[in-house]
Amino acid sequence: MPDTATPPPLQSALAEAAAEIDQTLDQILPPAEGPEAPLLAAMRYAVIGGGKRLRGFLVLEGARQFGVSRQAALRVAAAIEMLHAYSLVHDDLPAMDDDDLRRGKPTVHKAFDEATAIIAGDALQAAAFGTLAEEETHSDPAVRAELVRCLARAAGARGMCGGQMLDMLAEAAAEPLDEVQVGRLQLLKTGRLIEFAAEAGAILGKAPSAQRNALAAYGRDLGAAFQIADDLLDATASAAETGKRTGKDAEAGKATLLGLLGIERARMQAERLVTQARDHLDSFGDRAELLRDLAAYTIERKS
Repeated sequence: MPDTATPPPLQSALAEAAAEIDQTLDQILPPAEGPEAPLLAAMRYAVIGGGKRLRGFLVLEGARQFGVSRQAALRVAAAIEMLHAYSLVHDDLPAMDDDDLRRGKPTVHKAFDEATAIIAGDALQAAAFGTLAEEETHSDPAVRAELVRCLARAAGARGMCGGQMLDMLAEAAAEPLDEVQVGRLQLLKTGRLIEFAAEAGAILGKAPSAQRNALAAYGRDLGAAFQIADDLLDATASAAETGKRTGKDAEAGKATLLGLLGIERARMQAERLVTQARDHLDSFGDRAELLRDLAAYTIERKS
């Protein structure tokens, strides 16, 4: 007898969101003809298809709390996924992590070439900010400006890029980082973008500051738990399971909370962060149930 079980609500919602985000990305980045065609092909290869779409899903669910139009939320979700994809393309380069596999397929510099990968990453970052700035994303220019400002802060020198620099410096440091230093590194490198993704729906919905702050706090704790879960997967899962090379943190001698705390204590820390994240959603009631489920999924996932 065929299996007719209905997927859990979160899994269905994630799959639906991923399909909608990919459709939106396809519209924002249509295939091109002429000399620019290889660049657009590399951009589309990097961002369309595959990936958990966790950041985009956070935007959609945050926006749903305030009745924001799905089209507006999808454009912001697509912008964040383009920004995230740019960071992965550059992280995978030989000058950075030198990875050959991402989302179960060759990395962009392997599928195309190194120069094309650099340019494609640059162009994805530009497209992300351009998408946020367009009137189609929101009719209020103040909202669009706030989205651009907050994404720039999350992605820049005191956010994702700063965290990547700290990560590189840590590899060459004479002394290993302590728990506080590793926590800050991961907050910047991974957490800031997830925090913005959680907060973006409240910005779109012009939410009261208390609710906006609650979603941002949820995103901070979720991001920290997500990074610990990623470290655990890197240490315990196979490349076939994760779609990317595993064991690379230990191989490179990278500083992680897992390395400092050990597997069991790291798991306990992630569980505490998930509980904190869920607690931030109390004021949203039942309509935030998918966000609560997402927090638990963050540390239960296998890829």
